[in-house]
Amino acid sequence: MADVLDRFLFENRSIRGEIVSLEESFQSILASADYPGFVQTLIGELLVTASLLAATLKFEGEIALQIQGEGPIKYIIVNGTHEQKLRGVARWDETIVQHPKSFSECFKKGILVITLTPKDGQRYQGMVALDKSSLADCVEDYFLQSEQLLTKVFLTSQLGVNPKAAGLLIQIVPTSSESSNVEENPDFEHVVHLANTVTSEEILTLQHSQMIHRLYHDEVIRIFEPQKVEFSCDCSRDRSAGALRSMPIDELLEIIVEDGNIKMDCQFCHSVYIFDEIDVKNIHSQNLGSGRA
Repeated sequence: MADVLDRFLFENRSIRGEIVSLEESFQSILASADYPGFVQTLIGELLVTASLLAATLKFEGEIALQIQGEGPIKYIIVNGTHEQKLRGVARWDETIVQHPKSFSECFKKGILVITLTPKDGQRYQGMVALDKSSLADCVEDYFLQSEQLLTKVFLTSQLGVNPKAAGLLIQIVPTSSESSNVEENPDFEHVVHLANTVTSEEILTLQHSQMIHRLYHDEVIRIFEPQKVEFSCDCSRDRSAGALRSMPIDELLEIIVEDGNIKMDCQFCHSVYIFDEIDVKNIHSQNLGSGRA
């Protein structure tokens, strides 16, 4: 069950659902830095959110979620794709002694920025204030404000020896433009009422088919092919070289004189790409050297 997303549809109701479980992908991101528990929890919930939202995309492309604000959490950035490839990084105030014990204590003037970047078409950006008691509540607000879609979101994570994160999304499938922003929907309320009986332990441990049956055994449900979720970083030596190409060669050579070489460190996976004087000169002559990584 680890690192998989399942999409399902209520055949007799205009409602869809998604369940995702993350294990190796979550652990890969936690291994990149010594994150305290409250940061780990938020990373897990944001990764789950990115996976759930990516599954709702009707295009090939990327989704970026960024939590930013003042307070203990400086920022958390998670990127995902329609292929369910995730990566993420966080920064927090390492000087604090008392760690926050609730979601609302993690931020001051916090916002969640959601950026959708299709391969073809215009980029779209939306944002929602982090002024609710949980990230799930804020994501529901985003869908209501930006998409006019009734949505219920459950997010949870488990830390310790074997960190896991998981989540469930229930959402109206609009049958017309007039029905997309209804405030009351008996079918939706019924489905959400049943979903409210699920526990964090069940979301984290049950097989997705088991949980769907546990909640909706009286419903006609169509479950689609599962989709694998994985940690993936698209950094490369060529991308790093492209960034160096945009800088004046004189400045780059000065850095090499002072430091011996230029090191490009990916903030997501911490791969290091090293460039020396010959590499820099080749880059600026549009001829990448063999280099070393």
